[in-house]
Amino acid sequence: MQAFQSAVQFILGFGVSVILPLIIFIFGLAMGAGFNRSLRSGITIGIGFIGINLVIGLLTGSLAPAAKAMMAKLGLNLTIVDIGWPAMSAVSWAWTFAGLMIPIVLVINFIMIALKLTKTMDIDIWNYWQFAFIGAAVYGTSQSHVWGIAAGIIGAIIALLLADYTQKYIEKYFNMPGISFPHLTALGFMPLVIPLNWILDHVPGLNKLHVDPETIRKRFGLFGEPMLLGIIIGAIIGILAGKYSDQNPVQSTLILALNMGAVMFIMPKMVAILMEGLIPISEAAREFMSRHFKGREIYIGLDAAVSLGEPSVIAVGLIMVPITIALAFIIPGNRLLPLADLAVIPFIVCLITAMSKGNIIRSLIVSTIVMALVLVFATNLAPAETYVANAMGINVANFTSEAMQGYTGNVTATEIGNLDRANLITWVLVKLFSIF
Repeated sequence: MQAFQSAVQFILGFGVSVILPLIIFIFGLAMGAGFNRSLRSGITIGIGFIGINLVIGLLTGSLAPAAKAMMAKLGLNLTIVDIGWPAMSAVSWAWTFAGLMIPIVLVINFIMIALKLTKTMDIDIWNYWQFAFIGAAVYGTSQSHVWGIAAGIIGAIIALLLADYTQKYIEKYFNMPGISFPHLTALGFMPLVIPLNWILDHVPGLNKLHVDPETIRKRFGLFGEPMLLGIIIGAIIGILAGKYSDQNPVQSTLILALNMGAVMFIMPKMVAILMEGLIPISEAAREFMSRHFKGREIYIGLDAAVSLGEPSVIAVGLIMVPITIALAFIIPGNRLLPLADLAVIPFIVCLITAMSKGNIIRSLIVSTIVMALVLVFATNLAPAETYVANAMGINVANFTSEAMQGYTGNVTATEIGNLDRANLITWVLVKLFSIF
């Protein structure tokens, strides 16, 4: 088992930018796209993801210091530190049976496609760690590896079913035909978001209010352009943060503002590169299904990162950063200090924004409710996450100190937590399987 786990860690160590092109190349060959077409698509998609990750790095690197400064200004003494998804993925993969989730989920995915239970082929193997996280968290509460594996499997099945359901929104709003997001960071609150959207559809006045980037652009001209919108939101966050770097507040605010404008301007272009590689494979998949399975279609399941090219997603995500920090201050029972994963909020709100048809006002209302629950769930899941890390011999203090680097507040960290994984589906599964 240890050898298998080491092999999985070695393969995953190449990262999504290497693994995904290889998978796309093999998938393209299987769908009859031909060697040249499959190779070109795989390489193009890899380049697209490298570009997306570079922009996400700019977003995270620019936003994190400002967010930490805002948290420090509140003077919160919280005992759970948000260590970020990279650190939490390391904890999840350290679980003894995490590596098994990859072949298990792949087999289940193929069976579900064969039985017409799903149309999504989840090729986003890198993010199978989200299912491993469920298993690890269940193990952390029940000390049962069997229940952990079972919970992870059910999480994967739910993700595939919800990926099918939300695909129409992805195709219509993000203009990505044949693409779905079997990504629990984006899907995790759909059982709540769907009824919330229905309720808002029936609230007089609110159901007529629609503000999206296009509306803002028409109303404010140049100042409604996505890059200017990013600059404005970045400047507001910088002003709220105050002094948080070696530069004076004016310098740091202007740098943050320009960086957020760059994110809004560059990200759609990186997504366009990725989609250039995906379109031939998607077309080949449709042709393959029409030849061999008349009337059937297949969706390519990808990381929700490809949705970040939509300006409203980034805008809502950025605005939600100070709102989430404020929620951490007022939500009763919250003990999580949101730090490392504040920059991941656009991933959490991307499908909320799509289901709201880009309506920023509605997206913010739903996202505020969701992020309040994220804090509650993250607080509740922290003991299990901390237990798994300790049980697997991981030094929790290293993760907390790295996440808090540059944070000047007074915090005594005793547990680790994570915004990215604290969703409704994960929390319910962990609680259910912890009963046994």
